[in-house]
Amino acid sequence: MRPLHFTSLSFAVVLCTACSSQSPATWSYADAQDRANSPPDQAYPELFEAVQRGQLFTDQKHFVDALPNRDPARIRADYLARRDSAGFDLKAFVKDNFTESGQAESPAPKPGAPIREHIDNLWPVLSRTYREVPQYSSLLPLPQPYVVPGGRFREMYYWDSYFTMLGLEQSGDKAQVRQMVDNFAYIIDTYGHIPNGNRTYYLSRSQPPFFAYMVELQAHIEGDQAYSRYLPQLQKEYAYWMAGAQTLKPGAATQHVVKLADGSVLNRYWDASPTPRQESWLQDVKTAGQMDRPKQEVWRDLRAGAESGWDFSSRWLGDSKDLTTIRTTSVVPVDLNSLMYHLERTIAKGCETVQNLPCVQNYGQRADQRQRAIEQHMWKADGGYYVDYDWQLNQQRPNLTAATLFPLYTGLASAERAGRTADAVRSGLLRPGGIATTQVSNGQQWDEPNGWAPLQWVAVEGLSRYGQAALAEQIGTRFLQQVQNLYRDEDKLVEKYDVSGAGQGGGGGEYELQDGFGWTNGVTLKLLEKYGVSAESGSH
Repeated sequence: MRPLHFTSLSFAVVLCTACSSQSPATWSYADAQDRANSPPDQAYPELFEAVQRGQLFTDQKHFVDALPNRDPARIRADYLARRDSAGFDLKAFVKDNFTESGQAESPAPKPGAPIREHIDNLWPVLSRTYREVPQYSSLLPLPQPYVVPGGRFREMYYWDSYFTMLGLEQSGDKAQVRQMVDNFAYIIDTYGHIPNGNRTYYLSRSQPPFFAYMVELQAHIEGDQAYSRYLPQLQKEYAYWMAGAQTLKPGAATQHVVKLADGSVLNRYWDASPTPRQESWLQDVKTAGQMDRPKQEVWRDLRAGAESGWDFSSRWLGDSKDLTTIRTTSVVPVDLNSLMYHLERTIAKGCETVQNLPCVQNYGQRADQRQRAIEQHMWKADGGYYVDYDWQLNQQRPNLTAATLFPLYTGLASAERAGRTADAVRSGLLRPGGIATTQVSNGQQWDEPNGWAPLQWVAVEGLSRYGQAALAEQIGTRFLQQVQNLYRDEDKLVEKYDVSGAGQGGGGGEYELQDGFGWTNGVTLKLLEKYGVSAESGSH
C-alpha cells in the first residue's frame, strides 16, 4: 500500500489510528453523523460577504477553503464589533483569524519522462488522507485515502473520481480503487447521498451519478461480490435521486424528479439550496442581479448547473450566449438519465447476486421504462441524435452536444440509433483534438472549443460498444495527441483542452486553467492502453 500523503495545506493533521479519543482540535469521520461544520456563508455571513464582495482573493473558492483559527462564532462577533471602527483593516483581520489554503501542486516531470511514467508519479502527489480534520474545517473527513483533481481542487470530487479510478487501476493501484469506492459508500451511508465534493458547502447537491460505474470497476477487479457488498449504497443513492417520485403528478417536478405529461418519470439536476454558491459567490450574485427573475430561482439553476458537472454550458441556457438565461432545472438531461438507467441496471445486477428475484424484476422494469422514455422524448429523429428535453416547454432542446453519446455509453440505444448518432457526432462534433463539448462558442468552459477527458472516454467507450471502432479511434487518438503535445511543450496535464487545433489548454469558466489533473491522467492512461504505445510518440 502506498504511504500516506498529506495536503499542502498548513493545517494537515497526522493520522492517528491508535488514539483512544479525539483531540479537541480535530474531528474525524467517525463523528460525521453527529456533526458537520456550518459552511462559511452561514458560520460568519457578514464577514464572508465582505471578503467575497471585496475580492480579497482572486479566486472566490480561496476564502471558502480557509481554516478558521478559532471558534467561528467568536470570529463573527469580533468582526461585527470592529468592522465599523476607524482604521479597520479587513485583509489584516482575515490574516489574523484564518489559515489560508494552498494549491494542490503538481511537479514538472523528470527530464525525458514519458507521459505514462509521469502520471504514475503524480498519483502519490495527488493523494490525500484525512481521517481527521481540524475542528472548524469545511473539509469532510473520510476513512480511506483518496485522490484530488489538482490545483484549486484540493478535495475529492464525485464524477471526477471515477475517471481517476480508471487510471489508478491502469497504474496497478487496485488497492486505492477499493479505498475510494469504500469512501463513496461511507459518504452515502453518512450523508444520504454523494455530495459534489467532500466539503460542507457541497452537501446540498450531488454530481453525475457514477457510483454504479465505480462498483462495476471494483467488480471487474474482484468479481461479482462487489455488487452485493455495495448494493445497500446503490439503493440509497437511487432513493436520493428519486425522492418524491411516488406522489408526483404528471407535468410536475420535485427535487431531482420530473414526471412528464404522459407519466414518464425522469430526472433533472437540482440543488437543495436557493442561494449563491459559496465558492463562486460574487459571480452568482452578479448573474442574478442582471435578471428580472427571482434571485432564488437563478441561484438554484446555477447550483443545478454545478451539480451537472457542466458548469457552465449552453445546454442549460435559454439564450445559448447568455448565462443570465440559465434554466437548468427546466431541463431533463440525456446524460443524467442514461446514468440513472445504468444505476437501475446495476442495482438489478446486485439483487441478482443475492438472489432477490423481486428486486431484480423491480429495477429491471424501472430501467426498461426509463429506456422507453429516453427513446421517446430525447431522440431527435430529424437530426439522428439524442438531445435534452425541456419539461416546462414540453419540447426537445435541439442542440447537438457530447451528451448525445451517453445512451451509447450505457448501452440503452438501439444499433440503428447508435449508428445515426455516430454519423451526427462525426459530422458535427469531431475536431482535430477530439470531440468538442458542444457546437456553441460563448466563453463558457463546457462549450466549443473545449474538450474534456471524461467526455472523450464516454465517446470512445460508447462508440466502441456499437461497432464504431474507427470513429472511436479517431476521437481517442486525436485527444491523446492533444494531451501529448501540451505535455511536451509545457510539462503538464490540464483540466480541459482546446480541441479546435490550436494546440493549447482550454479556456473560459470562472477560474484559471488548472493543472493536475485527475481525470485527464486517468483517461490518458486508458487511451494509451486501448490504442497502444505508438500513441506515446508525443512524449519527451
